[in-house]
Amino acid sequence: MIWFDLVTPKSVMFFKNLIKMLEIKGKEVFVTAREGAGYSEIVELLRLHDIAFHTIGEFGGARLEDKLKASIDRQFALMEFIRDKNVEKLVCLCSVDANRVAFGLGIPIYNFYDIPLSDYVSDFKKALPQARLTLPLSTKAFRPYMVPCEIFERFSLEKDQIFEYHFLDVLIWLAEFIPDRNYYDAVLRRYGLDPNRPTIVVREEEYKASYVMKKYPILYEGLEIIKDKFDANIIAIPRYEPEPLQELLPFATVLKEKMIVQHLLAFCHLFIGGGGTLNSEACYFGTPTISTRSFVSHYDKLLIDEGLMKKADTVDELVTLSIDNFGVRTDADRVFGAMNLELDKLVEEIIR
Repeated sequence: MIWFDLVTPKSVMFFKNLIKMLEIKGKEVFVTAREGAGYSEIVELLRLHDIAFHTIGEFGGARLEDKLKASIDRQFALMEFIRDKNVEKLVCLCSVDANRVAFGLGIPIYNFYDIPLSDYVSDFKKALPQARLTLPLSTKAFRPYMVPCEIFERFSLEKDQIFEYHFLDVLIWLAEFIPDRNYYDAVLRRYGLDPNRPTIVVREEEYKASYVMKKYPILYEGLEIIKDKFDANIIAIPRYEPEPLQELLPFATVLKEKMIVQHLLAFCHLFIGGGGTLNSEACYFGTPTISTRSFVSHYDKLLIDEGLMKKADTVDELVTLSIDNFGVRTDADRVFGAMNLELDKLVEEIIR
């Protein structure tokens, strides 16, 4: 039995096809997840994609003490839950709780990770807490090609424990995705917006995450200016509770329910994001994309160097880049078309 612990929205998207492929090969799989007050995005995504799961434990929020307590409580709950299960191995995107439990119980750990450092060079002072607490415990670690192998080796791994794959993570679920203009139009009409009007979609940074130092104001202050520069719909995709975001952005339409946002990313005229996954997805569709993230990861650097994404570090830069890039689509196929999506090889490496 293969255990998947999915604790971020990205992990749901990344593993959903791999889980199906494993089941087709006759492997028994079970999925655990977490939620909490104001943090239901993961379980909503699991339901949206019809993935059976068990909710174990909660998200700890923004305070470090709350995070620690929630993590300790969840580790105990996970240990109790899997005690009588014949777990062959754990597969995850560096879930701290699951790694600690699996390591303690002697269960092999297969970690996937594309952001070991909040830095695109090799400054280990910027190693993410999740990486420090999980990668050294790996039986096998999977890395995308733009993250140097040497970085994974510095997390106490040998070369033969590290498996490289030759694509950006979002390709694993976008390769077969077909954007639907009717879906896009229907969402806008449902929120009282005109689908024929240009649209700006925004996503704030994951400011409650342990690797983000604080809530940076660039996006919020920049949008106050941008809203007067364009005759456009502004749609905000919330990370946490929608109500506080609506208070911050009273001029924007804040989505209230879980939906397939990739349709919005594909057809909007500009995407401004403070994270990584949706930024990469927007780039895949050739949508002009501006990152307001507080750091640049290895895959961010790749997208920036290839001209698919711009980086704004100040309000003035955000406004200027928005004006210069609004509606100017990029040649994403040139970059993503050269990647090699070999899911069968990933599945075989997981089974092995």
